[in-house]
Amino acid sequence: MNLVAVDVRTDVVVARGGQRDLCADVYRPEQANGAGVLMIHGGGWRMGSKQMMPPQAKALASRGFTCVAVEYRLTPEAPWPAQIHDVKAAMRWFRANAASLGVNADRIAVLGNSAGGHLALLLAGTVGHAEFEGDGGNAGVDTSVAAVIAVYPPVAFHVGPRTSGANAATALLGEGADEERARAASPIEYASGDFPPTFFLHGNGDKVVPVSASVNMYNALSRAGARAEMHLYAEQPHAWARWPAWVAPTMAEAALFLERYMIDPARYGPPAA
Repeated sequence: MNLVAVDVRTDVVVARGGQRDLCADVYRPEQANGAGVLMIHGGGWRMGSKQMMPPQAKALASRGFTCVAVEYRLTPEAPWPAQIHDVKAAMRWFRANAASLGVNADRIAVLGNSAGGHLALLLAGTVGHAEFEGDGGNAGVDTSVAAVIAVYPPVAFHVGPRTSGANAATALLGEGADEERARAASPIEYASGDFPPTFFLHGNGDKVVPVSASVNMYNALSRAGARAEMHLYAEQPHAWARWPAWVAPTMAEAALFLERYMIDPARYGPPAA
């Protein structure tokens, strides 16, 4: 695959979150392939920023994908579900502006790391769920995605004793977390045969989000008949995929997955008889 030059525009206003603008950084390749990727940072929903995304965004953009790395309100600023509201508003902006960005509106994927992976999966699984849409702009624009890259994502939340593959609901919902809200915020609850193709990347040494989170979500999607793919790396801890030595190989795998499902699926199918 030939890598291409990338133009970066920072702090583009894409939505409103509460009483302020929400911005994104737009990574446009000189030779675009017509597909886009919404990029969502991690940080436990309470910290982090889009400034964490340039290495991964540039790696994908150098392979022809137009990337939009978004900000969202963190929990100290605004409680859940503000975070998914902001991500959905950014997705609506991306689709509404796809033509001017040289992107096919039906070929927009989403990538998220950690908390961003949770938001990516929830975005993919809750299309049309009014309680998660918010009012950040471009009302009525479709928020569906063509594919998901979920990098060590939380997929379920527990209240009380820990359950397999789950994270504490208080991390997202605060001390007032209850089981109903925890289930509603858990992407695994939305696994279905209609879920878009999903790529999981996780290290089995992760002590923050257990590898069983990705395994459980992968199994739920597979049982439902959705297309899912799992990439597990031995010994790797949380956040390893953003380490300099790992960005290029992991994003190359992600790019291949996106090409298979968004760019040229026939090329990667069985050879003609």
